[in-house]
Order: sequence, then structure tokens, then C-alpha cells
Amino acid sequence: MERKYKLLVIGHMRHGKDTVAEMIEEQTEMSFKSSSEMAAEIFIYDELKDKYGYSSFMECFEDRMNHRAEWHDLIKNYNNPDKARLAKEILKHNDMYVGMRSQAEIDKCIEDDIFDMIIGVFDPTKPLEPKDSFDIDLFDSSDIIIPTGDLETVKRKVRKLCTHLLEEKLIVPQL
Repeated sequence: MERKYKLLVIGHMRHGKDTVAEMIEEQTEMSFKSSSEMAAEIFIYDELKDKYGYSSFMECFEDRMNHRAEWHDLIKNYNNPDKARLAKEILKHNDMYVGMRSQAEIDKCIEDDIFDMIIGVFDPTKPLEPKDSFDIDLFDSSDIIIPTGDLETVKRKVRKLCTHLLEEKLIVPQL
């Protein structure tokens, strides 16, 4: 069985990670899952539903922006002692992990060679998030950086990336 190519898409809050992942998915049929969505499904909703009075998984998930540092800490605890635990869970059924926020976790994934490429997404017009919810050195940890802001530029850069991946047969579209 052929090994599937695995991508990690990282970046600060609201810098366009999901948009880039959606574009890659459309062009290659690679699937993705965000760390927040997977973590909420596995354990965060159960952990926070009584504390914040959530009546549904979706309500919890949509409120994550108001508790970024808390979610960061919960994921960090989940990934102890295996700092790549959530990444491994996501990659069981997906080709891309979107939204890792811990330098220790990314270092472990790099050490374990879990991802074939790490894509940083950065919008210079948007604020950076505080270290208590995103402590990755984006430029040092990424294999490539896709600057966002102008949607047409993003589309062009993602199209070029996907063309390269397809031409090199690093990913194979599903027929």
C-alpha cells in the first residue's frame, strides 16, 4: 500500500489556515481536520460543557476563540507524555492537520518525521496571537510560508504548490 503524503498547516489565529487547507483539498482531494475540531470531538467538549454551560458540541467549538489559552493548555495536557498524540489521531483519517499551536508538539512531530511538509500561513496585516495560545516559531518551523491577505495571491500560490506536489507524485488525487 502506498504511503499518503501528510501536511501540517500552521499559523496564527485568523491568518487563513483553513482557507489554505480548503484550497489544497479542492485541488488535490486531500482531507483535513483542524486541531480544535478534533480535540473538541475527543475531549474538550466533555471537559468544558458544564463549566461554560454548552448545550452542544458546535456551541463549544464556536466559542473556542474566547478561550484560546485554555484550549491550548487542554491540548498540551492531552499530548502528555506523547506530544504528537493529537497529530497521530488526526492523521489516522486525514491527510492534513490544520492548526497546531505548540512548539514542543511541532518539535516532536518533526523529530518523529510525521509530516512531509509544514506550511506556514501568515497575514502581515493581522495581529499575532499571544504566546499563551500559540508559541510556534512560524518562520523557523515551516518548510514554506504562504502569505495571505490578498485572496488572488493566495489562490495562485496554493495552485503552484499543489501543481508541484502533483507533478512530483508526492500526492495522488483520488479518482
